[in-house]
Amino acid sequence: MPLSPESGRPSPGNGGGKIWAARHAAVAALLAALWFTVYTRLEDAASALTFDILGLEQGTRFSSALEFFLYDTAKILMLLVALIYVISWLRAGLDAERVRDFLSGRKRCLGYALAALFGAVTPFCSCSGVPLFLGFTMAGIPLGITMAFLITSPVINEIAVVLLWGLLGWKFTLAYGAAGLAAGMLGGMFMDAVGAGRYLQPFVQEAMKNPLRPLSLAGGRARLSFRMRHDFARRETQAIFRRVWKWVLAGVGAGALLHGFVPAGWFAEHLGAGEWWTVPAAVLLGIPLYTNVTGIVPVMEGLLAGGMSAGTAMAFCLSAVAASIPELILLRQVMTAKLMALFLGWLWLMFTLTGWILNALQGTLL
Repeated sequence: MPLSPESGRPSPGNGGGKIWAARHAAVAALLAALWFTVYTRLEDAASALTFDILGLEQGTRFSSALEFFLYDTAKILMLLVALIYVISWLRAGLDAERVRDFLSGRKRCLGYALAALFGAVTPFCSCSGVPLFLGFTMAGIPLGITMAFLITSPVINEIAVVLLWGLLGWKFTLAYGAAGLAAGMLGGMFMDAVGAGRYLQPFVQEAMKNPLRPLSLAGGRARLSFRMRHDFARRETQAIFRRVWKWVLAGVGAGALLHGFVPAGWFAEHLGAGEWWTVPAAVLLGIPLYTNVTGIVPVMEGLLAGGMSAGTAMAFCLSAVAASIPELILLRQVMTAKLMALFLGWLWLMFTLTGWILNALQGTLL
């Protein structure tokens, strides 16, 4: 006799379950279309609310910060709900132990490469990649592999590649891409080598040790129904959303205060000498800023035009897109202070080395 997808008790047939699945699949498709429509119009909506409805003057610091806050808050919360739900839905029937064992063995290096490449093709800023990072870690994926994604995702995307190629040439573009991928892959290896997983918050460690297994009914493995997956994904999404939504507001609020305040002329004037200390200083100054890789490309061009050396400019821009105060506020919910220090220390080291190397090779890049 068929079993009920909710309780495992016998039910009169599976016709009701199929009808439920078909109905909710249609609802899910409709909601996905609605989500996409709303998501693609968030920027216009934030602008209309700030300037048309509230009547604020364009170009002021307050109006720019408010527009940024409205847009980024809505964007990140929508991504958080959608990505966590989808990842939870998929991993509900995933044999996470097999995936973890596969990625923990000889295929670990392949995992680093795939995670870094996946990060390179996802158009996320430093904050927008956090929901996927949460989903991966909660699914039991080794920390080093999720870190490879987290580092690479905000640094590289196809739009930035096109802009860099057009503005600064193919040599500089390849150097930038290689630096981003290397930072991600080597960063993942480093995190696993030092056992950084033990510095995750306890609830994340518990989830990684005991990921959901496919349910076992009547003594054997059973294929999870649509409803089982939905119920699990809904609970996971609600639990994670309740934990982090307030930190999204705090993080984006901090980013909004910093938005638009990239004093390119000041950086070029004070860090343009090309001395050894300018590179690590540029990395430290870039981390608090909050921008995406597409927005940083014109800044990089301006820094180079203002006299900053190629390596120092790249190090500054890499740090500005790879980490930010809003991202760190979000990550603090899943990372302890030790892991945060390792993460930031690795970025500082990699981008400083990249800057020094490129300064030495400047004549061949530009």
